[in-house]
Amino acid sequence: MEVVQTASSFRNIETVRSINHQLTRQRHHLTYDWTRSDRVDTPAALQRIGQLELDAVKASDCLILVLPAGKGSHVELGIALSNQISVFLCMLDSTSWIGPEASTFYHIGDVRPCFGQTEDWVRVILDAMAERTVR
Repeated sequence: MEVVQTASSFRNIETVRSINHQLTRQRHHLTYDWTRSDRVDTPAALQRIGQLELDAVKASDCLILVLPAGKGSHVELGIALSNQISVFLCMLDSTSWIGPEASTFYHIGDVRPCFGQTEDWVRVILDAMAERTVR
């Protein structure tokens, strides 16, 4: 069983919910499910959510980052990289991996690209998790 954190933008909330559901059905644990929260805009609420997300990433075995994603998700990527946490970078095609949307940070640490549709990403993630369990 792996402990995971998913990150993305609110525009991908249904995709992230689907990923979360499929992973929890396989008995993996979510550190924090941000898809159950509403958008917040007060300093106190932003601080509370930010702390929850920081703690969630640091407690994870891996971060699943669904692109396109915003600045908060990329901060979570930085937290994962600085803590040597595996990252699955999920995108429809390689444009974000090697194209104009690519980030240098996608190519350091233990970042694994996942291309295709949601089902493809989940398959790659579950296969990788199973492989790590065997080791």
